[in-house]
Amino acid sequence: MPIKLVLNKGTVPVKVFTEDIDQGSINQLGNMAQLPFIHSHIAAMPDVHHGIGATVGSVIPSKGAIIPAAVGVDIGCGMNAIRLSLKASNLPDNLHAVRSAIEKRVPVGFEEHAQATVQGATLNNIGKHLKVITDKHPGLIKMQRNFERTWGKQLGSLGGGNHFIELCLDEADDVWVMLHSGSRGIGNVIGRYFIEKAKKDVGKTLGQLPDKDLAYFTEGAQHFDDYVQAVSWAQDYAMLNRREMMRLVLEALQSQFKPFTTTREAINCHHNYVRKETHFGAEVYLTRKGAISAYEGELGIIPGSMGAKSYIVRGLGNAQSFCSCSHGAGRRMSRTEAKRRFNTRDLAEQTTGIECRKDKGVVDEIPGAYKDIDVVMQNQSDLVEVVHTLKQVVCIKG
Repeated sequence: MPIKLVLNKGTVPVKVFTEDIDQGSINQLGNMAQLPFIHSHIAAMPDVHHGIGATVGSVIPSKGAIIPAAVGVDIGCGMNAIRLSLKASNLPDNLHAVRSAIEKRVPVGFEEHAQATVQGATLNNIGKHLKVITDKHPGLIKMQRNFERTWGKQLGSLGGGNHFIELCLDEADDVWVMLHSGSRGIGNVIGRYFIEKAKKDVGKTLGQLPDKDLAYFTEGAQHFDDYVQAVSWAQDYAMLNRREMMRLVLEALQSQFKPFTTTREAINCHHNYVRKETHFGAEVYLTRKGAISAYEGELGIIPGSMGAKSYIVRGLGNAQSFCSCSHGAGRRMSRTEAKRRFNTRDLAEQTTGIECRKDKGVVDEIPGAYKDIDVVMQNQSDLVEVVHTLKQVVCIKG
């Protein structure tokens, strides 16, 4: 049985799939377990670590309620991976030109496209659905400069933080493209807006919550349906963002290599999202905060840090994890602590052989700031099975 620890500090237990858990996460999970609408239990994945609002690496089943801060502000953040017909032998010894070609086509950090790259019916359709949301909540438009143009220009862009684009090799020396991003600035706006709305909806009872960031919407409440509509839109936007980014990456690679083909899309999966699912005899709103769906036979992606292995996995449908698994290695230390402990020499050493940034701007993403991905995978051997093991040769960070 992969459950390593059971916390009993609330009205339901928290089942933890690792012994490597910090006190901050234990406290946060205990707070969530006190909420009256949690169904059966909360599951904490092997990459669990303290988060903002809710614990990263937690799976939260709620009956008739959703916690916006548990879904977070990078709504729909997730992964996309595709295997190419290229082999390791097709790659040049120096991959800097390949990295540069990708960076020229995909904006990173705070950058965006000069104009929307997605055109026609697709852009019009998502714009139409967004307008329905902003007509109800014009306050959203006030939260971001050039709101009505920015969301279109950010489709197919990476962002910063732990988002990345990678070229990887698997155990057969096949080349893969793997990328990690979400709903960009507009998802952040939607998340922050409704987190504050939830605090107002809870009203006088906010002070009775174990943590104000656990403010929630209940079915039938003033903003519940509006949040469900907005979060669903942001999740679809995030999925489209990854597809468009992948298209641009493949376009860049076509300019660098002999003609190649792709396999079918291995997976395009969220790991910060909420959706309706049925578990332990009840229909619930299942929030995966830093976790991916791992139903039996379902493919998923579990990335390591920028200097470690990553995995394409197949779900085993473990009921105790709500058919979920980890979304990555999980941070061992905060970004501030990573910058204090490590420098650019450490970064260069820990990313030897990888074409990537090695400057102080990404020291907080150094592999040493993350948990050991091999240990994380050992702790979820009853949740997923490994299909492919990937090792990156190019890593692009914002």
